[in-house]
Amino acid sequence: MECFPSLVRALTSLLGALALLQLSLYLRVPSRYGKHEERPCRARGRLPARCAWFLQELPSFLVPALLLALRSPPRLEPLGCRLLCCLFCWHYFYRTFIYPFFTRGRPFPLQLFFFGTLFCIYNGFLQGYYLIYCAEYPSDWCTDIRFTSGLLLFLLGMGINIHSDLLLRQLRKPGEVTYKIPQGGLFTYVSGANYFGEIVEWFGFAIATWSLPAFAFAFFTLCCIGPRAYHHHRYYLKTFMDYPKSRKALIPFVF
Repeated sequence: MECFPSLVRALTSLLGALALLQLSLYLRVPSRYGKHEERPCRARGRLPARCAWFLQELPSFLVPALLLALRSPPRLEPLGCRLLCCLFCWHYFYRTFIYPFFTRGRPFPLQLFFFGTLFCIYNGFLQGYYLIYCAEYPSDWCTDIRFTSGLLLFLLGMGINIHSDLLLRQLRKPGEVTYKIPQGGLFTYVSGANYFGEIVEWFGFAIATWSLPAFAFAFFTLCCIGPRAYHHHRYYLKTFMDYPKSRKALIPFVF
């Protein structure tokens, strides 16, 4: 397999367009799952949360791994391959093989599961294909300010994301499906601490790789889960009379 820059440009442009579509669809009205469902959850047409998260996120790990295996010869010497494995695949290893087995979320709608899985296949191919077959970095890239600052942001964002997920899990006992006010960590300042962490993480990845596909993915993440953090914030304010009024929706002290 070889690099086709026109393919990378086309897929990256489509990802940017999908980001704007997500923003236009869900900025005013939240996607109808979880706490934003309009009617009680029914088992029909849904998957258990653990199964859905595992199957949905799996392609983001497997597709880049397959592309790496198809590389001739399959090796990790190019820096793009190492960046892919150490950052992108690291995140999706956690999302695929760790997070699903601890989540206590409600059953997942099949329609959202289907589109989420398609996106993971698409984005896994785009990021993996670019970094394995197209990316070229100078030998001293690991000392470049873009790499070091991006790596620090990635690690910070992933740490916030994982810690926030842990705090959310602790709100429920096994079998509970009710919603409670998140406490602790960055939830002290924002309603969408887990979303904020993931957005920081992927913008860090984009800076570290300094690639258009990664920036398009970071922008998509912002357009996809940024509005959801906003709608979560409105839900908490309407549902809980004692919800802290000083909390912001997504960005501490700002928004």
